[in-house]
Amino acid sequence: MNFAKKLLAALALVPALVLANEAGFPYDKAPDRSNNMAALQHGAKLFVNYCLNCHNASSMRYNRLKDLGLTDAQIRDNLLFTADKVGALMTTSMNPKDAKAWFGAVPPDLSVIARAKASGSGSGSDYLYTYLRTFYKDDTRPNGWNNRVLENAAMPHVLWELQGIQKIKMKDVPDPHEHGKTIHQFDGFEQVAPGTMSKLEFDNAVADLVGYMQWMAEPAAQTRKKLGVVVVLFLSLFVLLAWRLNASYWKEVK
Repeated sequence: MNFAKKLLAALALVPALVLANEAGFPYDKAPDRSNNMAALQHGAKLFVNYCLNCHNASSMRYNRLKDLGLTDAQIRDNLLFTADKVGALMTTSMNPKDAKAWFGAVPPDLSVIARAKASGSGSGSDYLYTYLRTFYKDDTRPNGWNNRVLENAAMPHVLWELQGIQKIKMKDVPDPHEHGKTIHQFDGFEQVAPGTMSKLEFDNAVADLVGYMQWMAEPAAQTRKKLGVVVVLFLSLFVLLAWRLNASYWKEVK
């Protein structure tokens, strides 16, 4: 009986959790890079240089990047930093115990992160695109950084040299629930140190990176969509033939 009560109480919290998630920081729409091979190649380069130092992508092999138009030689010369063979898996050399000691948690595998982060607030790409662009300097955090999408994230801002350093701005607004009181509300970011990229260049770079991560989560997505069109056309033709055959059959019966 006690178990049933606990279960019902837990289920009652689910709608509140969903609403809390959807009422959080809004996601920006990630640009579509699915058919831009140059952008996906650039995203793969950024992923290897900035993400693969700490995170694994253990469901992906380097040689799968040939689907993006790269050759074995290009992969070997420009992207193969944590493995010896082009056919190797994309894994990091960081020891999980060291990672937990440094960051407080083992960095998650990013193989399908672009699909896993999809929610009612937006797609996984929208989440990643917003998350990677909303790091800000926070000296109260152990690593010196915080994130607007995921508050108190253990991950440092690995792209800070590209984006530069920004701080969060807050403003006091009237509390809608209690007259006479004010609350702190997010009021954007303030750039305090420039990066090597302009804001537009950085946003495009992050879009390329997120596009690659979306591709990595399902490399056969474009093939699947093309096959889906072929299947629908075939079924449409089959339905048309079946309809006419049925009409011809019953005409003779009548």
